[in-house]
Amino acid sequence: MSIFVGNLSYEISQDDLVEVFKDYGEVKRVHVPVDKETGRNRGFAFVEMVSKGQETAAIEALDGADWMGRSIKVNQARDREERTPFNGGGGDRKKRY
Repeated sequence: MSIFVGNLSYEISQDDLVEVFKDYGEVKRVHVPVDKETGRNRGFAFVEMVSKGQETAAIEALDGADWMGRSIKVNQARDREERTPFNGGGGDRKKRY
């Protein structure tokens, strides 16, 4: 299981997240996605803890909490959905010229 943490400050670091989540158990991994063009944090992160019980405790305690001036959203991360390409994925479109 992995935890999704949303509505984060763009100033957040992995160390900041470890500090908050360690109150609920051992943090195994933190991933803070970064925008490819700007290099800035994208405002959300994923946290993995050693046990499901620790993750559940963290979710229950932190969801809706005020942190760094924002009300953070903390819940179980969902599996990434399959995305279709922007062009519909096909080379069978008729040319418009």
